[in-house]
Amino acid sequence: MGRETYTGDVAFEVRGHLGMITLNRPKALNALTQLMCESILIQLQDWAEDPTVAQVLIRGAGDRGLCSGGDISSVYRDMLEHQPRDGGGLLPESTPSYAAAMPAEEFFAVEYRMNLTIAEYPKPYIALMDGVVLGGGVGVSAHGSHRVVTERSRVGMPETTIGFSPDVGGTYLLPRSPGNTGLHLGLSGIHLTAADAIFTGLADTFVPSEALEELTQQLTEHPVDEVLPRYAKHPGDSAVEQDAEWIDAAYSAGTVEEILVELEQHSSSYPGAQQAAAALRAKSPTMLKVALEAIRRGAQLSLSGALAQEYTIAIHALRSHDFREGIRAQVIDKDRTPRWNPGQPETVDEDLVAHYFTPVPGKLLSLE
Repeated sequence: MGRETYTGDVAFEVRGHLGMITLNRPKALNALTQLMCESILIQLQDWAEDPTVAQVLIRGAGDRGLCSGGDISSVYRDMLEHQPRDGGGLLPESTPSYAAAMPAEEFFAVEYRMNLTIAEYPKPYIALMDGVVLGGGVGVSAHGSHRVVTERSRVGMPETTIGFSPDVGGTYLLPRSPGNTGLHLGLSGIHLTAADAIFTGLADTFVPSEALEELTQQLTEHPVDEVLPRYAKHPGDSAVEQDAEWIDAAYSAGTVEEILVELEQHSSSYPGAQQAAAALRAKSPTMLKVALEAIRRGAQLSLSGALAQEYTIAIHALRSHDFREGIRAQVIDKDRTPRWNPGQPETVDEDLVAHYFTPVPGKLLSLE
């Protein structure tokens, strides 16, 4: 019998020596709310001190995936209440919007603290990255010690699609992928297969989805390092690895504009480069530049430093036109036709990009 501690949008249970976290919003593809992140953070802290819990596992309810990211519909409602609907760029820091507290700020703060707790967890943390694992889903899995993908896995950081920048520690993980593949993932937002996720360092082990239930049962009784190798299979070939040559060449360029030129020059020889160029053209020009800078800076940062930087970016993004417009186009109205402002990379002011990295007094992320 298991020991159940809480059931709601996230469920916790202890089976044998395994602490189990189940993201339990299958109709919303297990998107994370602030309460879910707070609950996971508190439970992880409790289990870290519980001698009866030897290891922890996280999984998603339903058959569609682990987690599609954060609940950005609530973030959108928050932005509507705190900023005008016209204009572009960022609101000045002197406006009441910057001084006022926004509930979404606390959501990001709690989520990022949870990400760091997972990365520093003193016990094995096993993530079943089956199905869709996007954005915040990467945050609850890719920082773990044992990251399991399946033939159904679709892993990605698609934040630039909604006018945001990779977060949940993505700017720490992505620059540590081979070559420039992390830049490609962070800017284009492509979905990775199991083999791609393992190649880029976002996952470790391929296990067929049909074996996950048996694997989980074995983990209730035996250590993960003893059990997992028995279920591991070869993930197949990675398309990202096969494309690494043109990815490294194109993303070595200094700016977004130059990257686009390089991608288009490679398009005649590599269909993937053509697809990447088209993908980048559809993203927020401002956030492409912010993401490029954030990922490059992240190569020199610790995870806590990257999360603090991401929080500063988030504070500014919550006051921006493009983040609100991106969510509207992709999630609210679903017309898939965002009207970015500025509309082209060439017209994005470099001072605007730099502003996203400028800490706002009173709105800094404490990870102590």
